[in-house]
Amino acid sequence: MTTQPERPTVTTVRLQNIAQSYGQSAALMAAVELGVFTAIAKGAGTFDEIARAVGILPTNAERLVVLLAAAGLVEKAGGRFRNAADVERFLVEGEAGYMGPWITFTKPQWNEWGRLAEHLRVPRLKRMGSIGDFTVEDARRYHKATYSIGMGAGRRFVRQVDLSGRAKIMDIGGGSGAYCIQAAKAHAHIRGEVLDLAPVCTVAREFLAENGVADRVTATPCNFVTDPFPTDCDVAIMASNLPMYSREVIASVIAKTHAALLSGGQMHLIGETTNDERTGPWGPAYWGLGQAISESEGLAHSEADVIGYFEAAGFKDIRVEEFIPGSLSRIFGTKA
Repeated sequence: MTTQPERPTVTTVRLQNIAQSYGQSAALMAAVELGVFTAIAKGAGTFDEIARAVGILPTNAERLVVLLAAAGLVEKAGGRFRNAADVERFLVEGEAGYMGPWITFTKPQWNEWGRLAEHLRVPRLKRMGSIGDFTVEDARRYHKATYSIGMGAGRRFVRQVDLSGRAKIMDIGGGSGAYCIQAAKAHAHIRGEVLDLAPVCTVAREFLAENGVADRVTATPCNFVTDPFPTDCDVAIMASNLPMYSREVIASVIAKTHAALLSGGQMHLIGETTNDERTGPWGPAYWGLGQAISESEGLAHSEADVIGYFEAAGFKDIRVEEFIPGSLSRIFGTKA
């Protein structure tokens, strides 16, 4: 008589942890705002040392650090806490890779995520969310966050894509201009044009000047959904704004890009794409669902969706490459 293998016990723990995961987000954001990871990097390794370094009570330091450790954000060795490798690289203030502003970027939406069911019940959606109402100050806060990670993404793009024979880039919805900045720094001959809303262009010009490329990269007010594109570019980039728009809008923008590019020009869409089964990854799914907060028509697009938009526009030699694992794909094609 054979015995059946014992089935694993089903518990509520996973569901409880997901339901309470907002606490993990809050702990991460609070640690960034308080400077906990920076303090640890500078040598604070016990609850008391961390408390003194960031100016909070030892009990509160203990509460926070215990959760940070449970989340894998800090580790303990030899009786002292140290930052996890990714935290040490990206969340220590003053270091080149610091992305603290990005960590707290979505905090203003905190309360609205708590009303997600109400947002999902709305009877109609808007073509574009609240970003269409940006002021210069809104744009400055928003793109301070995107710049903190965009410069790294721009460096990655320049390493992956041969721009040596290219002349001019249009960066569609280019925000801070990070991709053009990095391209211009790497290639003295490259010119660029950041296309974005007028308040965003004001902020982009500040970043261009700060990086010393304002003589070769411009920022032009443009609603890329409705306005025409420049016709003297042989490279187009559209990065990290994919989930904000519907399938119809993205397909239209890609078709318009194809029409505007010079013959032989390439378009690179760097986007938060799901897999073709639309079962993940988590990041693109999160950004897609987040569009419910602004009640826009945006959603998470799959890699197959985007390939279809490129094909319908007339691009050839369409390919997909992983850009940032679990987060972004780079889909690109050439105008014949």
